[in-house]
Amino acid sequence: MAARVDHIVTSGTFSLDGGTWDVDNNVWIVGDDSEAVVIDAAHDADAIARALGGRTLRAVVCTHAHNDHIDAAPALAARTGAPVLLHGDDLPLWKQTHPDRAPDGELTDGQVIAVAGTELTVLHTPGHAPGAVCLYSPSLGTVFTGDTLFQGGPGATGRSFSHFPTIIDSIRDRLLSLPPETVVRTGHGGSTTIGAESPHLQEWVDRGH
Repeated sequence: MAARVDHIVTSGTFSLDGGTWDVDNNVWIVGDDSEAVVIDAAHDADAIARALGGRTLRAVVCTHAHNDHIDAAPALAARTGAPVLLHGDDLPLWKQTHPDRAPDGELTDGQVIAVAGTELTVLHTPGHAPGAVCLYSPSLGTVFTGDTLFQGGPGATGRSFSHFPTIIDSIRDRLLSLPPETVVRTGHGGSTTIGAESPHLQEWVDRGH
């Protein structure tokens, strides 16, 4: 059976720089009826486990290490035996949430994660966070962007560990070159496409430099 994308929304809080905000997070599950990977284990390990059903979890992939994207990762890993994967540049952020539990493996630019006959290629897209990554699957025609790109523009860069010119470079160099029909599945809110975002993304690129 071909790989598919399943989706749940979990709710919790995002905390950084002394502030806390209520948030709803997209949790993406890529796989078939036998195996899957989870992209961003947010808030509720029980809900994610229910969505997995009896499938073997191959990995918990973190697009970045803000607490709202990783807070349920250790619990989900503990109950499934799956490794937690994170880009090394986000370890300082990870340690703010999980000081006593390191990730199990490191994501690197160009790395390929294979599941259910589908390949997800890791694109390092710093800016929202130093170790932010997107995951691109040509066969599924989709890119999972975490908080790098949303419907309507780039992710926020107003807090610690973020940098506006860097996220603009990441979007320009790594995402705008993807096919325009590529579906953008984000960390919060609705999905979009590269083609739909390209016109105003170009305005952000022009504004950022």
